[in-house]
Amino acid sequence: MGYTKDVLLARLEELKIDFERYDHPVVLTVEEQAKHVGNLGGALTKNLLLKDKKHRLYIVSALADTKVDMKILSQRLGLGKGGVRMAPEDNLRQVLQVPLGCVTPFALFNETASAVSLLLDQGFKSKKSCYFHPLTNDVTIALSSSNLDKFLLSIGKQPAYVDLEASPVVGKDNPPDLADLVPTSALSFPEESVENVAPTHAPTKDVPKEKTCLPDVKAKPKVQNKVTSSSEGKVPTNGANVEKFVTDVLEMISPLFISEVSKKLNIKEDELSPILDGLKERAALNVDSLASLFKSAAYTTGFDAGVKTMLNYGKSGLPSRE
Repeated sequence: MGYTKDVLLARLEELKIDFERYDHPVVLTVEEQAKHVGNLGGALTKNLLLKDKKHRLYIVSALADTKVDMKILSQRLGLGKGGVRMAPEDNLRQVLQVPLGCVTPFALFNETASAVSLLLDQGFKSKKSCYFHPLTNDVTIALSSSNLDKFLLSIGKQPAYVDLEASPVVGKDNPPDLADLVPTSALSFPEESVENVAPTHAPTKDVPKEKTCLPDVKAKPKVQNKVTSSSEGKVPTNGANVEKFVTDVLEMISPLFISEVSKKLNIKEDELSPILDGLKERAALNVDSLASLFKSAAYTTGFDAGVKTMLNYGKSGLPSRE
């Protein structure tokens, strides 16, 4: 079990770190969080848990309006264009030990997350205070970057502030500027045990329960299904594989979007394609988050139904064997 918010907040007080605490209902997105604390003067943040091909993990913590291009970030880390992507749900539950919506630098407080690398937005330094969840998403705390540094140093993490919107040239004469932030160790347990397995009956104990995290999602969806604007277009069919579901949804909507915008603005469709690619990449994470919530809800509903059936069956008595 990971540490609780009470233990973390007690540690902050022990370190004499100044922070403001705001209790609110559970929130899963920055937009939901903004409804409760957005007008209180602090800066909203977004936090991503990423992994590379060698199963090394990274938390990218940035201001909510900072644009994080994972393809560029991968190159800057020296991992190639497709080197990092969203980490699967097993990593969030087993390594950070926090539920969906609770990825922040404070998750590194848990000893299981000691090998996770942390990249902080240099924009934090220009803000009087920034908002983070303290291991749970029904509380938000506001603190300055200097106080965040004080906490990180107390757990042996050297704060690394990065211009996440920079796009430096990486090549033979220009080595990756963030290569030093690549973790030296990888995960020590099996990866992605359930993320691509479609349930055939009631979920087993390995299936994520009510609070899960984002599954494995690539920075930019691949084109898999071409869909026409007719009523006979394909629709997403594999809801268990969230990555494929998100890809199918975006590919289903894209032609309709291009067609309508082309007509309205009198722009050639091929001129809209580059714009659409950027929109799809930005939308992928949001669509994925929603799809993951639906997937978790479906698993939970099926599991609960199975438990009720088992209990009712038990009350009626087990059949005798002949």
